[in-house]
Amino acid sequence: MSASQSQPLGTSTAATDISTQQATYLPPSELAAKYNKGIHRPITVQPHASASQPGSTKIKSIENFYVRPRWLFVRVETEGGVVGWGEGTLEGHTEAVQGSLKDITRRLVGWDAMNIEEIYSYLYRHRFYRGGEVLMSAMSGVDIALWDIKGKVLGVPVWELLGGKIRERCDVYGWVGGDRPSDVLEQAKVRKAQGFTRVKMNATESIGWLDSPHALDETVKRLAEVKSIGIDAGLDFHGRVHKGMAKQLAAALEPHRPLFIEEPLLPGYVNELKDLYNKTTIPIALGERLFTRLDCRPYFEAGCIDIIQPDIAHAGGISETKKIAIMAEAYDIGVAPHCPLGPLAFAASLHVGFSTPNFVVCEMSWKMHYNTGGFDLFTYMTNPEVFKVEGGSVGLLTTPGLGIELNEELIRKEAAEAEKLEPWINPLFRGDDGMIREW
Repeated sequence: MSASQSQPLGTSTAATDISTQQATYLPPSELAAKYNKGIHRPITVQPHASASQPGSTKIKSIENFYVRPRWLFVRVETEGGVVGWGEGTLEGHTEAVQGSLKDITRRLVGWDAMNIEEIYSYLYRHRFYRGGEVLMSAMSGVDIALWDIKGKVLGVPVWELLGGKIRERCDVYGWVGGDRPSDVLEQAKVRKAQGFTRVKMNATESIGWLDSPHALDETVKRLAEVKSIGIDAGLDFHGRVHKGMAKQLAAALEPHRPLFIEEPLLPGYVNELKDLYNKTTIPIALGERLFTRLDCRPYFEAGCIDIIQPDIAHAGGISETKKIAIMAEAYDIGVAPHCPLGPLAFAASLHVGFSTPNFVVCEMSWKMHYNTGGFDLFTYMTNPEVFKVEGGSVGLLTTPGLGIELNEELIRKEAAEAEKLEPWINPLFRGDDGMIREW
């Protein structure tokens, strides 16, 4: 009987047999059963003694400490003796941020540390010149410290102040390959053994404005090698690849399905990024060099990215990063905080992640190639176990404030040593003809 002929009445077909069967449903997953009544608080609230003392939350002092490998920590203390720590690291521009912090310190002593939004508005709006990496990084250091103080005064973790937790673990990724990517397979195996399920690596070394297509072959090979051991990988173009090469590289990578490509073009090229977006199915990430919601807005409205990557130490701290994340959700854009920095920036990023629906993954600088000279993510911490990586994620931070404890004596000692040294600056890349290339 042809497909066009009708079946005689009463004749059974596979379709009618299926339609008469009773519907069956799979039982709820273990996680669905576990969280049937939502995610509950694992802690009790124990406010600090100064919480009930008028005037005790006024800002008494603000200090900053440049420490190796390349981080700038900010310490804020209240009249009631509560200390909050933040991070205003701006790689390669340390002294500029310290200058801005000197101005901020003069202005803020005597303000109530609990009024974070008022202080943020004052620092951002009332000095006429707004935004930019230097001012926003200085603000970030102070802002993160104020959230740390508020959590400690009220006796709750920062995520509690951001609306409560929406998840109990945050996915993270580590780095492989270094500034000039090499040995990625062996490093990826180490990362997998450390508990990571995702890594990131630089896509290319320095590359010409229009280079040989064969300059991209090694990038594709490296991605294939890393994925061969069952681990996902994002590729950071780092703004090194210009438009003519970027579309070639995206096309070559597509069959190997990277987790995302990051900064495939330099910031500012919104229309060009939209063209690339329409040519590839690979998720596009960008945002470490965007510092406010206004900076992010053109990319959201153009629909040219899938993942926004604010750096909490550059983008105004927890206050602005959370607002960027909320804004991104309205455009179905995920949030993956950029964080090749210290423990304070990482902890702050996690708190945003614990409380943000569209958070997807956070960068983690543990054993990263920039952390040299014996200095690493855990160097200044006394409770590094809170950042333990299991199953590709880090668990909930549960103690008041940021939830990490620092060795202040070591920080002060190292800052005194680091003052005698030149601050970290990024490498200089040049082509064969001597021309400066993007780093």
